[in-house]
Amino acid sequence: MACATQPGAQGMAGVSAVPVRRPVRVLHFVTGGFSGGATQVAIQLVNAARAGGRIEPLLVLRRKRHTDPARVEELRAAGTPLRLVPGWSHLATIQALVRVCREFRPDVLVAHGFSEHLWGRYAGLLARVPHLVHVEHNTRERYTRWRLAQARWLAERTSRIVGCSEGVRQVLLDMGMPAERTVAIPNGIRLDPFVAADAHPLAERTPGIVMVARYSRQKDHESLLRALALLRARGLQPPLLLAGGGKAMHRAPLEALSTELGLAGQVHFLGVVRNVPELLMTHRIAVLSTHYEGMPLALIEGMAAGCAVVGSAVPGVREVLVDGVDGLLVPESDPAALADALERLLRDDALAIRLGQAARAAALREYGRDRMNARYEALFVELAAHRPPAD
Repeated sequence: MACATQPGAQGMAGVSAVPVRRPVRVLHFVTGGFSGGATQVAIQLVNAARAGGRIEPLLVLRRKRHTDPARVEELRAAGTPLRLVPGWSHLATIQALVRVCREFRPDVLVAHGFSEHLWGRYAGLLARVPHLVHVEHNTRERYTRWRLAQARWLAERTSRIVGCSEGVRQVLLDMGMPAERTVAIPNGIRLDPFVAADAHPLAERTPGIVMVARYSRQKDHESLLRALALLRARGLQPPLLLAGGGKAMHRAPLEALSTELGLAGQVHFLGVVRNVPELLMTHRIAVLSTHYEGMPLALIEGMAAGCAVVGSAVPGVREVLVDGVDGLLVPESDPAALADALERLLRDDALAIRLGQAARAAALREYGRDRMNARYEALFVELAAHRPPAD
């Protein structure tokens, strides 16, 4: 635990300064886009720290063009300690974050996600923050040779590098990150909203499919739509609900493809929804069709909801699902294989029920947020204890 000096002690002749324990100050820096898992994890860690008392947290969001002001105000109204820094240039971001660091004086600066972990750590170095932590949230990012060189240079000045899954940790090691300071802390979800899942037996749910994912190059909505068209030719027409935000440039082609495939009345583009647990707990199947993942929280939520789940067999997803035990894995970008898996679950109630029950048990056992929060808190306290800040 970090220590501060008792006020007035240094001015008393013949009396030694008495250390007084105070919470460890931790600044979390992340994109303000809100659609990605990195931001959600950072928000959760900040709010959990407020409740715990051992950490004094601050959330700093890098403002994006699509940062939702209503979401920012909602967080502030809920008591989340929050600052915004500009995102229109990397230099402006770094300069503003340096000012925040000098004001807040964190013991630990946690920079989440690409490319924020670069600008966050540069600011931390300039502000002389005692400990820097880089958290990588995906197995595939847009690293150019120059940015990879920067990441390696910064890694030598970083106390810990965290992968949000063992798969991400392995990717970091393959990139040349120092093995002795690179660890895995799996992400977790709030389990409370899924407590009522047992009240929704799978056989009584809508025989429909839900995919919760933002529209981006990373996610593979196209294969799911093409799989749905194949199912239609086999006499199966389950409703498909697509929940998530993202850019119109990624969503519009999918809407056009849905119409082209004759699925317009079957596919529902919901946009961002705030009742994801309810949506999942009233439908039978949850799908994550994707090209790459870090730790797929949306899929884990489907598991916690007791859905029969199907995921693309890519790093991140393969760590979460055991094929045939608590879900089904299908090859990446393979609509025919995805259609086959969905057909099995739609036609075989016993299989769907067995997989759904096993998935729920695994999610409740392995992926609660309390476990994630405790591991991060222990990391921050350990780091701060090795180099108390000068107050």
